[in-house]
Amino acid sequence: MHRMRSVQLLVSFFVVSLVVVGAINIEHNINLHRPKPDDAEAMARWLVAFSSWGVLSTLSIHLGGAPWGNIASFSDGPKGKATGTPYFYLSRMDPTPVDIEQDARCSLSLSEAPIGTCGSRDVEDPTCARLTLSGKMVELAKGCEEGKFALKALFSKHPEMAVWPKGHDWRVYKLKIEDIFLVDFYGGAKEMSVEDYYNAAEPSISDSSS
Repeated sequence: MHRMRSVQLLVSFFVVSLVVVGAINIEHNINLHRPKPDDAEAMARWLVAFSSWGVLSTLSIHLGGAPWGNIASFSDGPKGKATGTPYFYLSRMDPTPVDIEQDARCSLSLSEAPIGTCGSRDVEDPTCARLTLSGKMVELAKGCEEGKFALKALFSKHPEMAVWPKGHDWRVYKLKIEDIFLVDFYGGAKEMSVEDYYNAAEPSISDSSS
């Protein structure tokens, strides 16, 4: 009886696993159009467009000016309207906006790994792309056109943001990019200007079944 029960549990686990894996495969049944390593600007734009979070580093007040990294969600535009500019929705109850108010310099670091296209490669493998955008954070005025676009971009990628507690003093920010560091293949970091980054073609996405 015990053995039969064990077999039933094993079969149930196997069935549930198939359902979960199937759901994951359906969710990711898309062609991400990953750029080739010889197109650094396109790779950088692709990483920003298809990432939903990264490590946002500031010069910390509570650490006396030492660097401090914080996990932050972001979006560079609604689907089909990627701009290359990361927008953030940050609470004044969090240390990051407090740091930014004192010193706007910061950096956003991204890895290709969370997108799911690195396979089993380590995140420090040069062929698993990583990107750091450095510059200054700018708070967008409430009600301005860019602020409205930023909220649309953020809420489309992070729907739960729309119902976060209003009393937490949320502010909308954008990263004004001044420097770009990209590694996506062997041979060291790629050089690119901010102008060339923004001039790169907008990343595209399509259903792989089409």
